[in-house]
Amino acid sequence: MSHSTPRVLSIQSHVVHGYVGNKSAVFPLQVLGFEVDSINTVQFSTHTGYKHIKGTVLQNEEMEELIQGLILNNVDYYTHFLTGYSRSPDSLKQIAVIIKKLRERNPSLIYVCDPVMGDNGEMYVPEHILPVYRDVVIPLADIITPNQFEAELLTGMKVNDLDGALKVIRALHDKGVKTVVLSSTDLGDDKNMIGIASTQGSCYKIEIPKMDARYTGTGDLFAAIFMAWSYKTNNDIKLTLEKTIATLQGIVKDTYEKAREQQSTGDIPPALIELRLIQNKTIIENPMVSINAVKIM
Repeated sequence: MSHSTPRVLSIQSHVVHGYVGNKSAVFPLQVLGFEVDSINTVQFSTHTGYKHIKGTVLQNEEMEELIQGLILNNVDYYTHFLTGYSRSPDSLKQIAVIIKKLRERNPSLIYVCDPVMGDNGEMYVPEHILPVYRDVVIPLADIITPNQFEAELLTGMKVNDLDGALKVIRALHDKGVKTVVLSSTDLGDDKNMIGIASTQGSCYKIEIPKMDARYTGTGDLFAAIFMAWSYKTNNDIKLTLEKTIATLQGIVKDTYEKAREQQSTGDIPPALIELRLIQNKTIIENPMVSINAVKIM
């Protein structure tokens, strides 16, 4: 079996309609040349921002069985492992077991963890997930992509300024994580958020223009794209951060403009603001960098 093509196992949620979780990650990764095997932790009709939520949740023993099948059939060799939203401490502990199994097969497996817990000061997962992320899962990760709030939860430290952000990043490196990415922080101004990425002594920040809309699935897209470009650029963190933000901005801007064509004022309903991934395939393949990352430290 040739291992020249990167192979990722992505364990995330699945929606029938729209783009979050695996629906947000799989297509971009395939476009960027990855073989993607995906396990869907839930199968919902839409994401939970819609009025009616219907669907099913994958039980832990069912997940166990799927992994077992991959191992028994000898198709459990992966170069990358990607996880996003987990709904329970038990499902998260299971992720830790799976990583260890996959690393038995490929010791140089790269684990990318998006520790999805909340945003804007609010947790939207059970509180007892936090210690499992902090003490069990994060130490196994090579790359993590928390937002500011999640990074604060993981370290018990507050980010009030750039210096605070760097302290939080150092604390996460101290847990054994090679690459720490704060996918968004409140350190910008009215027009921009700031993203920060740090690896092996080099650290960069980038401005992320704000949009007056709430998107779902952007964090899942961010983690997938960052993983892909860090592989494609051989861990050039500056270029990876630039390419990731260029991709997101291109997609988000187009999604927003098309939504506003249909509804010119007020809050945009979820159905109009689903990420336009398919229509922006060329941006995913070849993002044009217009915002440069700036070295800090």
